[in-house]
Amino acid sequence: MTAGENSVQMWIGFNNGVPIDEEYFIKNIAGKHNSDIAVLLYPDDIPRGIKFMEDKEAMFRSRLALENLPPIKGLYKLTKWIDDRGLKRAAVTNAPKPNAELMISKLGLKDFFDVVILGSDCERAKPYPDPYLKALEVLQVSKDHTFVCEDSVSGIKAGVAAGMPVVGLTTRNPESVLMEANPTILIKDYEDPKLWEALEELDKRIGSSKTSA
Repeated sequence: MTAGENSVQMWIGFNNGVPIDEEYFIKNIAGKHNSDIAVLLYPDDIPRGIKFMEDKEAMFRSRLALENLPPIKGLYKLTKWIDDRGLKRAAVTNAPKPNAELMISKLGLKDFFDVVILGSDCERAKPYPDPYLKALEVLQVSKDHTFVCEDSVSGIKAGVAAGMPVVGLTTRNPESVLMEANPTILIKDYEDPKLWEALEELDKRIGSSKTSA
């Protein structure tokens, strides 16, 4: 639910020091687990790649600790909608635990999530469905009664593979790229009318099922 990290424009020692452009970043790096990125960037020296990723994450945390983390527009409107209905909720992320905890805290959501599921806690991280399947198991909910919000191809693929409806956000990546991952709907932020039309329809269906019961 966060804006996420900005792309890193230069990967030291990779590609002969030539900067990686945004298109390459979106296609190959955005949303993926650090261990997978390390293998991609340093296939012949994986320990170096892992060390590089750890240093990058530490740099991100030190910068984030000094800066504000602006929420995606409409985030707190959505969290209130979820709170008002008493829905269970999980943060599912490929970010390292210190990063995830810091971002959640900076957004004031420390008490919002029932559980935080890390890609590193699963056999396979996103884009595989394992993190979302684990969230379903921990929360003891059905995939038929959940929805996912994701802003990367990797995350959308994971949610879709887990059999869950996925709301894709175009806050970080182009619509054309995200559509390739087959989200249920795409929105520009959490105030997008398409999201609230879908949630209103969901409320109506829930109301109808209660009445019929």
